Amino acid sequence: MIDTLKRILVGQPLETSAQHNQRLSKTIALAVFSSDALSSVAYATEAILFVLVLAGSSALPLVIPVSVGIAVLLLIVGFSYRQTIHAYPNGGGAYIVAHENLGEVPGLIAAASLLIDYVLTVAVSVSSGVFAITSLAATWGYPSLADYRVEIALVLIALITIINLRGVKESGAIFAVPTYVFVVSMFGLIIAGLISRVFGGGAPVAPATHVPAPTETLGIFLLLQAFSAGCTAMTGVEAISNGVPAFQQPESKNASRTLIIMVGILGFMFLGTSVLAYLYGTAPREDQSVVSQIASMVVGTGPAYFVIQVATALILVLAANTSYADFPRLASLLSRDRFLPRQFSSRGDRLVFSNGILALGVFAALLVIAFNAREQAMLPLYAIGVFISFTLSQWGMVRHWLRTREAGWRSSVVVNGVGAALTAVVFVVIIVTRFLHGAWAVLVLIPILVQIFR
Repeated sequence: MIDTLKRILVGQPLETSAQHNQRLSKTIALAVFSSDALSSVAYATEAILFVLVLAGSSALPLVIPVSVGIAVLLLIVGFSYRQTIHAYPNGGGAYIVAHENLGEVPGLIAAASLLIDYVLTVAVSVSSGVFAITSLAATWGYPSLADYRVEIALVLIALITIINLRGVKESGAIFAVPTYVFVVSMFGLIIAGLISRVFGGGAPVAPATHVPAPTETLGIFLLLQAFSAGCTAMTGVEAISNGVPAFQQPESKNASRTLIIMVGILGFMFLGTSVLAYLYGTAPREDQSVVSQIASMVVGTGPAYFVIQVATALILVLAANTSYADFPRLASLLSRDRFLPRQFSSRGDRLVFSNGILALGVFAALLVIAFNAREQAMLPLYAIGVFISFTLSQWGMVRHWLRTREAGWRSSVVVNGVGAALTAVVFVVIIVTRFLHGAWAVLVLIPILVQIFR
């Protein structure tokens, strides 16, 4: 009976020889590897506003310069990872690059950081998706749905886990449509909002009256806090470089193009959302997300609003799929190098690393329960692992170019060197500004994981 249920949920076994047929086209790969990064649009601007609002409504317009700074950093890191893709056509994740060029311990630090980040990605994305669902329900007169956030999140994690156990290609096809619906709906919202407010001759709306009284003084430290909070927009940028072998041939070329497309789409949506937040005077609320507030003011609460909210909820939930693509792959590499149990390197009936998929689902569920499915409570932990892996990967690439002296190595050193320096500075900023908000927990957990690996 158990085997029958497994076949219903997961599907019939695939022959090992069919593995090459599981390769992804650029269209599907963009949905599989970019949903995490693209979905951050739904909460990155809100994370910035959550910090700025502490200084009162007069600080909210600073969301624009803070977002521009993050967008510039996104562009630099994106081109840095493009270099990594071409240098490591078999997959250039932070673990491989740091391990090969900086040594065993830096490699394991990068691996621990990424594993923590992948678990947080699932927990944060699903929790944020549930918030979008409850925001829609509250708008339509059902605020009590918010009382079941944890239960809804756990059901969604179980569903995504089962879908991924069915295989990479099948899960990618399932997740592609919601990803593109979200991109189209956000592009439409941004364009409609800009036309209505800018070209319609209207002045920016004054911030909502529900903005609380200032509790902090506006200064450099608060701006750095806002910047570090908004850097959650960059989570998932490294996913494509980790999954190069999953692309159709030529792998590096297809992965590189997909990365550039992703950075362009993400940059436009993130900046567009921040501009609309300023123009329409939105501020963080407990009962309604910033994207929901913007959408209701731009298109009303009719069918268009419904489509935007459902698309946002879906992309946030399905953003977890990026982690389901990369966590099992990284765990298999660590298993191959004898840093994790050998079971993590074994493929299941559907030619995926099923043990890694199941482990990720369990850890993410525990995190959702611990934080009561509140994504803003988890965000301070989120960016730490990302920027550790960014920095180690880029410094590893600098060492790679200096060691190999391949064609064009001088310009490559500059690109990766600038990326490494900037991500290192941002990492320090995040540590300083978010340490007491929970970042300390990640800094304690990483060395524990490294010791377990060894």
